[in-house]
Amino acid sequence: MTRWIRLLLRSSIVLLAPILIGAGLVVPARAVPDGGDLAAAWLATYEAPPKYPSVYIDWDVPITMSDGTVLKANIYHPADANGPITEPTPTTVSITPYTKLMQMLLDSAVSIPVLYDAIGQLARMLDFSAVGLGGLTDMLKIVPGGAARMFAGVDRKLIQSGYTQIVVDARGTGFSQGSWTAFSPTEQHDGTEIVDWAARQPWSTGKIGMTGYSYTGISQLQTAQQQPSALRALFAVNAGNDLTQDFIATGGALGMPFLAGLLAVVNAAKFVPDMVAVLSGKFDWKWFQDRVSSPFSMLELFFGYILALNPDMMPQATKDVLTPSSTLRTAWAGGTDKIQAPTLMVGGWHDLFTYSQVRAFNNIPLPADQKKLIMADTYHFNGGSNFGAPGLPPRLDVLQRAWFDKWLKDIDNGIDTYDPYVVKQQGGDWIGLPQFPRPEAEYTRMYLSAAPSGNPFPVVHDGSLTPAVTEDRTRLTISPGILPICSRDGAIISGGAIAALDLCGRDSRVAEANALTFTSTPVAEPTTISGPIALRLNTVHDTSDGVWTATINDVAPDGQSTALSTGQLIASLRKIDDTASTRSPNGDYTDPYPELSLTNRQPTIPGQPTTLDIRLNAVEAILQPGHRLRVDVFASNFPRSLPPGLVLADSQLAPQHIQLDPDAPSFVNVPLTGRPGW
Repeated sequence: MTRWIRLLLRSSIVLLAPILIGAGLVVPARAVPDGGDLAAAWLATYEAPPKYPSVYIDWDVPITMSDGTVLKANIYHPADANGPITEPTPTTVSITPYTKLMQMLLDSAVSIPVLYDAIGQLARMLDFSAVGLGGLTDMLKIVPGGAARMFAGVDRKLIQSGYTQIVVDARGTGFSQGSWTAFSPTEQHDGTEIVDWAARQPWSTGKIGMTGYSYTGISQLQTAQQQPSALRALFAVNAGNDLTQDFIATGGALGMPFLAGLLAVVNAAKFVPDMVAVLSGKFDWKWFQDRVSSPFSMLELFFGYILALNPDMMPQATKDVLTPSSTLRTAWAGGTDKIQAPTLMVGGWHDLFTYSQVRAFNNIPLPADQKKLIMADTYHFNGGSNFGAPGLPPRLDVLQRAWFDKWLKDIDNGIDTYDPYVVKQQGGDWIGLPQFPRPEAEYTRMYLSAAPSGNPFPVVHDGSLTPAVTEDRTRLTISPGILPICSRDGAIISGGAIAALDLCGRDSRVAEANALTFTSTPVAEPTTISGPIALRLNTVHDTSDGVWTATINDVAPDGQSTALSTGQLIASLRKIDDTASTRSPNGDYTDPYPELSLTNRQPTIPGQPTTLDIRLNAVEAILQPGHRLRVDVFASNFPRSLPPGLVLADSQLAPQHIQLDPDAPSFVNVPLTGRPGW
């Protein structure tokens, strides 16, 4: 009888726990983002004396693609006193446009005995927050967090534990033949052929992983989507998937600074010749011919976007960016719904690719033990900042070793039990979640009102956020400005460089002098925001186009305004693809997905209202008691983005208006848990 009573009680707890937790009456067991005892074991394994004493490198190994193009790879083997070992090992692949030469130099720096660890320890000790440079402190902490080995694509401790690592120059870059177009269908197919080639080599067990940061992380997801049979694991740091929506043309505006930097670096580096081949009389003349025939890859696309004042002036490459069905745009849209390789992704709430990181991860059709997402409060260039510190996730290099040991060597190390979502809650602590967004979050309208909120700092207009529609019939005007240079968006497009100044990365009050602000009353209890956010604006333009940017902010009692998430949209590219969008139960958008189609461009009619639905990236944040929610609205977003030349011509950078009208209200649709008391 006692046994049956116990079973009944256990069943009741299982059934009632979700209800009680949702009601706030039962606190679930606290997750351990730092991995606890398991992570301590992963670290001990990583730092243990190496199985093999050294690394042997095969330089510039040719890999011939099915179309005859020859790619070049450096292959790093575990070695003993007799040279590379003869025992086959699991193998990892990294495909880079930044050249394996550059990554070799970075690996050499990281591999200097004692020095790298000493720099890491020093970086953990440094703190410039007292002089307003907390962002610089965060940037320096990428060293102890393990990111340098991810940048290099080479981890000698991993190799010496019994792995082979391959770093390949992407087609048309480094010493590889061909013409480079970033993430083209051809480049994506190359990834599959490289994986298959690696699996066939005598030094490989046939179990292949892929690893890397940024571009090399993106190529992993694209390769895995094609399901090469030998691919068994991915470790992708700060990788995106829907590249047009992420940063190439977010909301229709070009991610100019970062894209310009990418094109400049790759186009310059691809002309560095293989001097060993030159001196040995084995120079690859096909490589030279390919460089001469395509000296400035993708620049036509870039300048066509900026300079064309009407569609007829646009080169085809630029039109392809604004044509959803084009081959290039389709390739950039990626997809993860066919991935079968266990995947660990690391991203950041302020990365270039934040938008697609969560979407891509959630679309991977794998159980929770085979996919993990870590989201930090970081930018593109400081991924993994301070990982390994108490309370934070393990270092990136430690996580990578544990992930590959599990899926490429079948070692039962418990990493499959790590929380499926480990996130830094903005305004709070690191937490583990079984789902993201939180299923208990309820979408709530907060309406834009002209009534002042009492914001004492200079803004274009101080308005309020209210839980009910007000009777305002007011027109608020906003003009383009340059202060968003010092903002969260400025920090995002610079990869985090501008965030070195806390004045720009952690406080929006400088940028808000160019903004319309709408602020709620203080929350009475801790209030969580979990998921994507949508802003509906009832706008009026004086011209046939306009540019809109919005942020959602956490406002502290002392007035500091911290942007949690951002979004932007060009008015004429406002048409929403409902098949790719999501809505809350009442029909409001939660994640409106703009088509960004030149063919379906809809110029605004001067003087007439135009409804815009602007997506803000998904976020996990908590408003502490006394804090307030704020929406900032801008009429420009330089340098985060630059509208196409035709939009600049049509908009004339004229003032823009929000028409507050109870019959056509403007509101933010935000996913909340808790009792804010609004």
